[in-house]
Amino acid sequence: DMITRSPAMDRVIRLGQKAAASNIPILIEGESGVGKELVARAIQGSGDRRSKPFVTVNCGAIPDNLVESILFGHEKGSFTGATEKHTGKFVEANSGTLFLDEIGDLPLDVQVKLLRAVQEGEVDPVGGRSTVKVDIRLISATHRNLLQQVKDGKFREDLFYRLNVYPIFVPPLRDRRDDIPYLVRHFMEKVAPADPRRRLAGISAPALAMLQAYDWPGNIRQLENAVFRASVLAEGDVLTEEEFPQIRA
Repeated sequence: DMITRSPAMDRVIRLGQKAAASNIPILIEGESGVGKELVARAIQGSGDRRSKPFVTVNCGAIPDNLVESILFGHEKGSFTGATEKHTGKFVEANSGTLFLDEIGDLPLDVQVKLLRAVQEGEVDPVGGRSTVKVDIRLISATHRNLLQQVKDGKFREDLFYRLNVYPIFVPPLRDRRDDIPYLVRHFMEKVAPADPRRRLAGISAPALAMLQAYDWPGNIRQLENAVFRASVLAEGDVLTEEEFPQIRA
């Protein structure tokens, strides 16, 4: 569920609901930690593919020499270390949704193959002799300015326009500070089942005001980590400013 009381996030939700009714490629833009994957999962959960696979790939976390194999698969013996056949993420996501996070980090040579896969609905496994048909919903995400990357020659223009059919911008947490109390409460509730000894009654007004005044460069991910850390540090059953030393600093 999307936890928000923000008009800016209401727009994101409305765009997501409209997108869920179609099959067009979606590009989710926003800073790191704003919840782009959460938006992608909400879109999947609202559409016809809700009960189908949702496969996530962080394009920035894969070594360049393995990206093609991980995305499109490979045949046994197609390269050193390929001791068995691998289907690849496109085939894993068949009939469902493929979420390509940090799409801007893809090497240019892989971008060519991705463009073909999106256009033709089929992939070329490394070392394979034939293509494999796939039926996926493609959702991409990035924290980069892809249009600037196109101008800099780091991202293919044809792929950009193929992916950027339906852009959704997720605003940073500093632009939706009204969401912070609800998010804090949600994260505190998540701590309780993980550690039953920690039964937090709430957060003090000064501490909450401090959290709302902070700019959160790491966005929701940073807020979640801060609340979890504070819950571990807490001496009593109410979180205070003392439990957020990094924010106070």
